[in-house]
Amino acid sequence: MTIDMRTTAFLFPGQGSQFVGMGRELVSLPAARAIFDEADALLDFSMSQLMWQGAADELNDTLNTQPALFIHSLAAYRTWESLRPGLIPAYMAGHSLGELSALTAAGGLSFADGLRLVRKRGELMKQAGERNPGGMAAILGLDIVTLERVCAEASQPGETVQVANDNCPGQVVISGHKIALERAIVGAKSAGAKRALPLAVSIAAHSPLMESIQAEWNAAVQAAAFSDVNLPVIGNVHAVPLLRADDLRADLVAQMQNRVRWTESVRWMSAEGVTTFVEVGAGTVLGGLVKRIVSGTTAFPLGSLPDFEQC
Repeated sequence: MTIDMRTTAFLFPGQGSQFVGMGRELVSLPAARAIFDEADALLDFSMSQLMWQGAADELNDTLNTQPALFIHSLAAYRTWESLRPGLIPAYMAGHSLGELSALTAAGGLSFADGLRLVRKRGELMKQAGERNPGGMAAILGLDIVTLERVCAEASQPGETVQVANDNCPGQVVISGHKIALERAIVGAKSAGAKRALPLAVSIAAHSPLMESIQAEWNAAVQAAAFSDVNLPVIGNVHAVPLLRADDLRADLVAQMQNRVRWTESVRWMSAEGVTTFVEVGAGTVLGGLVKRIVSGTTAFPLGSLPDFEQC
């Protein structure tokens, strides 16, 4: 199938898309094999074996989930580059952790620096959950404006909850202190939400509960060797294209406590003429969200050998 790269965006998944066996099929391809080997050497243990045949609970530990998703995405992207030289998308975007995958694929970071930063992100977010446990909940069937009001009403000094992931119309994740989260769940149901489901996590990502590790994260981001990119990466925090190294850094710093504006990001790319979205790495979650955000679009996965035959 021929894809018009001028109207194509590459998307990179975040947490929730991981699965045991992820990326294993790609190891037969030299470009992917090189990424897996480099990752194992940099981490000083076989992350590839954990990804391919490890225990699910170990892979689902955010300490491992984040680098695993990053490695799979970059293995798939490097394979694309080797098999389809010169075919470069108009835009890239990543959901939460996936933003680091996107800007690395775009050349904003080397693979080694990107992986070190991803590993640090997982370590710090796990620490934040241990120091100041919180929670997250998926809210279905409620618009953003109403949910923002519900979160504001459920929050009190020292007990906050806010929108964490604006995934698509009718599917939003909120995050914060457990007691405020519980109030927000009740408020969301009263406001007409179809469902309000607590998630099985103790980490309140993209909320003020990440404050305890923010300074360490800032230092890690500032220490990494970023470069300007020629391929625009749509940032999570403001849903606008980022090109300059300083802007890439700023978005990653702000992302820790602010929402992922995924709906706005996809709509922005669609307004710029993007009609094809390719999900690079694990799963098909983002492709499903895209179809619920804008109509008339096509979404393809790019994470296994058969996917490369389709694209």
